Amino acid sequence: MRNKRKTGPVAIVFLLFAGLGLNSNSAFAQRQADYESNLDVERTIAPYFTEATTKKMTPDPDGFIQRWLLLEPIDKPNRTNTVFTDSYLRNAFDTLYFENQFTGVPEHGDMVKVGDQELQWHALESNNYNVKLFRFAFGLEKKIYGVLFWAVTVVNSPVEMKNVRMAIGSNSASMWWLNGEEAALLSGDRRMVMDDVVSERLTLKKGKNIIRGVVINGPGMSDFCVRFLDEQGEPIKNLTITYE
Repeated sequence: MRNKRKTGPVAIVFLLFAGLGLNSNSAFAQRQADYESNLDVERTIAPYFTEATTKKMTPDPDGFIQRWLLLEPIDKPNRTNTVFTDSYLRNAFDTLYFENQFTGVPEHGDMVKVGDQELQWHALESNNYNVKLFRFAFGLEKKIYGVLFWAVTVVNSPVEMKNVRMAIGSNSASMWWLNGEEAALLSGDRRMVMDDVVSERLTLKKGKNIIRGVVINGPGMSDFCVRFLDEQGEPIKNLTITYE
């Protein structure tokens, strides 16, 4: 087996962001190959995720949703995140990449075809308050740069809740829907910060509510976090999270 050279954290960070001036698919492939060749680690989604179960799950103590269906990354090369203007994102996110993209709730293991890509849905539980999409892609030996991720989850509310807000952070840009209605657009080159963007007032229906999101990134890390806040700005915790 070929020996891999270990590299310190400073050098790895340099590799993550090196070559921003390159603008081809081959540049992304080379950047990914450079990153992988300088790591001596097992390719796994642990310790960032565990496979989702049917066990009752509620938001974490701060209200963050940790159970999600994640689709393996769609190729979407961008040499820089500065192109993520509102108009660019709306065009990218309105594009139909796969069947039932805006309507269906997938099942664990479902496959979709996007161009030449065959991609699988994974029902997972994040071991952190934020969902580390970069680690999801890297652990599954998928593309980590110049990609677009889709995420879906189901939030079950014991009663109708009016005037709540969806609070989101993402790296880089993203868009989010609640029950088919747009809730928030996070544009520009941004790092993930909790509650970075807060939606207008929304209503959680009694029973099943579907959250759908899409995150796009060029170079660098990818992740997101989502929670609901009540009228006082406090996290809503009396919800159950499922993937069906």
